[in-house]
Amino acid sequence: MAMPKALKNVLKFLVFLSIGLLMIWLALKDMTPKDYQDVKTAFLSGNYWLIVPAFIIGIGSHLSRALRWRILIETQGYKPGVLNTFFAVMVGYLVNMGVPRLGEIARCGVLANYEKIPADKLIGTMIAERALDLCCLLLVFLICFLLQIDIVLAFLDAEVFPKLAKTNGSQLLIILVIALAVIGILIFLFKRFAASKAAIKLRALMKGVLAGILSIGKMDKKKLGWFIIHTVCIWAQYLAMLYVGFLCLPATRELGFTAALTVLALGSIAMIVSPGGIGVYPYLVQKTLLLYNISLPIGWAFGWIIWGAQTLLICLLGLMSFIWLPIHNKKA
Repeated sequence: MAMPKALKNVLKFLVFLSIGLLMIWLALKDMTPKDYQDVKTAFLSGNYWLIVPAFIIGIGSHLSRALRWRILIETQGYKPGVLNTFFAVMVGYLVNMGVPRLGEIARCGVLANYEKIPADKLIGTMIAERALDLCCLLLVFLICFLLQIDIVLAFLDAEVFPKLAKTNGSQLLIILVIALAVIGILIFLFKRFAASKAAIKLRALMKGVLAGILSIGKMDKKKLGWFIIHTVCIWAQYLAMLYVGFLCLPATRELGFTAALTVLALGSIAMIVSPGGIGVYPYLVQKTLLLYNISLPIGWAFGWIIWGAQTLLICLLGLMSFIWLPIHNKKA
């Protein structure tokens, strides 16, 4: 018997939330009373007026994302309103705070409802947009590596290579056998269920993704130019938000854009792992800032400040969008 969709979503939420809570426990379990005092001092020393320009930059990034998505939708022969597209994006972000990835479906559903656009067309463009974001994230990782290769090598020397040196041949062989077994099982499952309904749906979804990605190539030069501009603006504004965040605490004020780029890369992964990145985002930020000689308590405090500011902005804009959508469309 198939599991009810609502139950699936609840289970997803609980699993992702558990991961976030695990990260919080990992960060706190070894903290001393002095560490807790340092965290408290860091929170009290913050210049929280800087959240205002960070919010303005954040709104700009969300607007650029909405405008970029609108350009993709236009390649399918539809022209949704700017406000409806922006509202749909923000509602999607709000839903993602509860169940990661469900927000992508929600924003397509919202726009399909108010703009009378077929949902499958919107899902294709949304997936194409996410595929592009993944490429951009990989590019950010590559830039981080190239700009800070000395820090990366120092980290490998201190944390990775010593652990590999302690690994004996039998352990490596076991890992290799497990990896090959997993690959073999995946190939078997792919061949075994190639004709199943799930596989057919997956192939149809992949065709939609391909159509969405190919739609980028159908743009005229003007639209393609704006599409690229908005893509750059999205990531540049994410980076600027983090840099402004560094200015919030005395201990992180001297960190530059390269450090912000590294936090951006790893922080983006956290948003996928748990609802809204709760627990995971501060934990990964804390560990990342160790590379720049920022203590664990300060890194923990900074991670929660940035996460809190981002979450507050999404909650405010998401709720406002949810409320304003029917009002705006009733007027229209």
